[in-house]
Amino acid sequence: MISVKNLTKIYYVPKKEKGWVGLWKNIIQRQYKKIIGLNKVSFKIGKGELVGLIGPNGAGKTSAMKVLSGILYPTSGEISVLGFAPFAKKAEFLKQIVFLMGQRNQLLWDLPAYDSFLLNKEIYEIEDQQFKETLGKLTSLLDCQDIINQPVKTLSLGERMKMELIASLLHQPKVLFLDEPTIGLDLVAQKTIRDFIKDYQRIYQATIILTSHHMEDVRQLAKRVMIIDEGKIIYDGLLEEIVKKYAKEKIITVILENTVDLKELAKIGDIYNISFPMVVFKVVRERLAKKVELISRRLPFIDITIEEEKIEDVIRKIFKNKNTS
Repeated sequence: MISVKNLTKIYYVPKKEKGWVGLWKNIIQRQYKKIIGLNKVSFKIGKGELVGLIGPNGAGKTSAMKVLSGILYPTSGEISVLGFAPFAKKAEFLKQIVFLMGQRNQLLWDLPAYDSFLLNKEIYEIEDQQFKETLGKLTSLLDCQDIINQPVKTLSLGERMKMELIASLLHQPKVLFLDEPTIGLDLVAQKTIRDFIKDYQRIYQATIILTSHHMEDVRQLAKRVMIIDEGKIIYDGLLEEIVKKYAKEKIITVILENTVDLKELAKIGDIYNISFPMVVFKVVRERLAKKVELISRRLPFIDITIEEEKIEDVIRKIFKNKNTS
């Protein structure tokens, strides 16, 4: 579905010099600074895959998505999406993809979302029956049938995001580029959007590239992740392999029955966080069984849970190792 070989994107940004001399230089002989957005990136994504594209701000995530969707022209490299060169922007290609940015909106602010749906129906030349059936499925999945006729400006952020998703997916695109789809949403709304993306992929067998700063999005949706930094892919593989390699510790959360002296808690192990009645320990995997047994003997607790390290902490370790190697 998606094939990329040695993809490079270079930006030339004008330098701005200060003062009157700098002003004349800017006008007469402007100088440019070279910024490498993507540096010989190569990968393949198969039909029905959902891949998480993660990395720090400015790493090249959005540049990659924009080039793959045809918004930006690449400096060099070979790209094929659905058998098309994206930057040719052929109608047959554009009717099979969508690029959704969480912080941008396409809905008509003063009108009901349904009016925007009708507009997209005409733009994508969707037949009446398909439009009706797809709209019914999408509104049902998002449980929002009762708000599609309300003016967009009266909707909450989470409700507007639901409408944005419906407007973007009415033509049943085969490839989805989702750039921060849960940005700014509360935890409940984030889960709703994640569940919807998962259901949409299952129903329509869509190929999806997802970027998000909410690592829970990546953990819940993507088995495969590509980590990008300074325009280069530094990891492309299974998320669970990263966890196995870098997540050397387990997180034990204990809900205490009554207060315990801090010195006594320190004897159990490294305290990661404490806010009575909750105490969180970080424990090396190999010592997990012994630590749990020690907690059971020495601490009066109501509940105990054992979890993996947070994905964001694992990713942080990867970049730390990269910078110190």
